[in-house]
Amino acid sequence: MTKNSFSKHLTPLFLAGFFIMSLLLTGCGVQSIPQQLNEVEATWAEVQNQFQRRADLIPNLVETVKGFAKQEQGVFVGVTEARAKATSLNISVNDLNEANLKKIQEAQGQLKSALGRLLAVAENYPALKSDQNFRDLQAQLEGTENRITIARQRYIESVKQFNNLITVFPTSLTNSIFFHHEKKPQFAAENLNEIQKPPAVKF
Repeated sequence: MTKNSFSKHLTPLFLAGFFIMSLLLTGCGVQSIPQQLNEVEATWAEVQNQFQRRADLIPNLVETVKGFAKQEQGVFVGVTEARAKATSLNISVNDLNEANLKKIQEAQGQLKSALGRLLAVAENYPALKSDQNFRDLQAQLEGTENRITIARQRYIESVKQFNNLITVFPTSLTNSIFFHHEKKPQFAAENLNEIQKPPAVKF
C-alpha cells in the first residue's frame, strides 16, 4: 500500500474516531458541567440581587414609619442593624460553602424578623396604615419577597442539577478527571418553610 493510499484510508478513520470521541466527551459532562456551573452562578447572583433589592427598600420604609411613630426607636435600631449585617455578607458562588450559606440564611432570617416587627408597628398607628407612601413601600416589599422566593427556588434547582452532574456516573468521572468541582450547598431543609414565607404585609 502506497503512502498516499494509506493516508486516504487513515483520514476517514481519524475523522470517525474524532467524531466518536467528541460524542463521548459531550455525553460525559465536558460541556454540561461547565454549563450547569454557569447556571448556578447566574441563579445565585439573582438571589443576591433580590436580597439587595429588599435591603434598598428598608431605609425609606424606616423613615416613613418614623414620621408617624418616632417613639419606636428599638424597632428602628433592630431593623437597621439587621440590614447592615445582611448586606455585609456578599459572598460569591466560588466561595459559597455550607458555613457561608448558613451565615447568609441566619442574617437574612434576622432581617426578615426585624422587618416583620417594623411592619407590625403600623397596627398601632391608623394614620401610618393609611399613608400612601407606606402602602406603596409595603407593596414593593411584598413583591420583592416573592421575587426572593422564586430566585431561591431557581438556585435550589440549579444546584440540584449541578450536584447530580458531579456526583453521578459517568459525569462524575469527568469531573474527577478534568474539573474537580465540589458540591454546592443548599439552603438548610429545616429553614426552608420559614425563609420562603414572606413577612406578613397588611393593608
